[in-house]
Amino acid sequence: MHAGVGRPERFDAVPTPIVTTSTYTFADSSELAAHMTGEHADPHREEYGRYGNPTVRALEQRLAALEDPTGKAECAAFGSGMAALTTTLLALLKQGAHVILFRDGYRRTRQFVVKTLAAYGVEHTIVEPGDLAAVEAAIRPETRLVVGESPTNPYLHCTDLAALAALAKARRIKTVVDSTFATPIDLQPLGLGIDLVVHSATKYLAGHHDVLAGAVVGSRALVGLIRDLRGVLGGVLDPHGAFLVARGLKTLAVRVERHDRTAMAVAEMLATHPRVAEVFYPGLVSHPTYAIAQAQMNGFGGVVSFRVKTDPHGQGHDSPLAVTSRVVDGFQLARIAPSLGGVDTLVEQPAIMSYYEMTPEQRAAAGISDDLIRLAVGIEDEADVLADVQRALEAQ
Repeated sequence: MHAGVGRPERFDAVPTPIVTTSTYTFADSSELAAHMTGEHADPHREEYGRYGNPTVRALEQRLAALEDPTGKAECAAFGSGMAALTTTLLALLKQGAHVILFRDGYRRTRQFVVKTLAAYGVEHTIVEPGDLAAVEAAIRPETRLVVGESPTNPYLHCTDLAALAALAKARRIKTVVDSTFATPIDLQPLGLGIDLVVHSATKYLAGHHDVLAGAVVGSRALVGLIRDLRGVLGGVLDPHGAFLVARGLKTLAVRVERHDRTAMAVAEMLATHPRVAEVFYPGLVSHPTYAIAQAQMNGFGGVVSFRVKTDPHGQGHDSPLAVTSRVVDGFQLARIAPSLGGVDTLVEQPAIMSYYEMTPEQRAAAGISDDLIRLAVGIEDEADVLADVQRALEAQ
């Protein structure tokens, strides 16, 4: 709550004030020269808004402290989670490099690696989520990064991060893990040996569906490279957005506890519901990575994915897509939206939300079935959320 906060704060304010300047003045040429040579008395003296801002810096210090209580990590904030991820990959890769990516994960991450980076001569290999034997087999002399998520989107696969880090470090390969679903409350990948942690701060860190932001946390050397490129590419976070994320971090632990508890109750109910075919939640013993999640997480997150039985009465009149859409439309408390991590419960059918442009065959190849639903549990009363899920399933 208090990392990055001055004592006393400017104007004696309790929260960090929003500093909305785009440029900073210097008293004279000698002060400017001291800043440029790194000899200024204030190491945080700013020059221009694209390179730094006091409100943004306070957020970065707070998030770095959350991810690494030892105080060794640094953070660079961005205008979106994708800006954080793409700038990180561009900073660490060059033409001829090779990336290993896990199959289950955010589709825009995969798109950036498979299409955008490939156009600039960066090759890739996609392996099944958490399959470290496949990672080892895919390593080439030119492999520079392993990129993944834990838990993944949308099937909530968890990777043994300590084992992944050890495997990669032994071969001088860097690891980048998107920990958006876990948050630093439920998982701290840096402590398990991962080199860089990426967040879409739009989600749980901000927590209210009202800001776009991203962040990357890691060693001073790596984050320094990324921050320098951020200054060139321009994907900076604005001070008002930084204020909102920093405010969200103060209640993060309380909110995550509620998300985790309600999501677990929802997952347990779905696991026994006659109209549910399969549930994906790492807190359930039935989940393939349950043991890994138990070993390295403090909680299991607020996202539950599940497949519905699309022919519950044996009649077969409607397509799986249509039946599943009817279930989604049956939610009343949860609203249909593509995001997650806020105080409001959101629901989506990935086949027609995130993967709408694909044919059924292409979706199947990507592992996205027409009967899949992703529920991002908010912090409403647990009984109300459970009743809403029950009501939606009866809409079949």
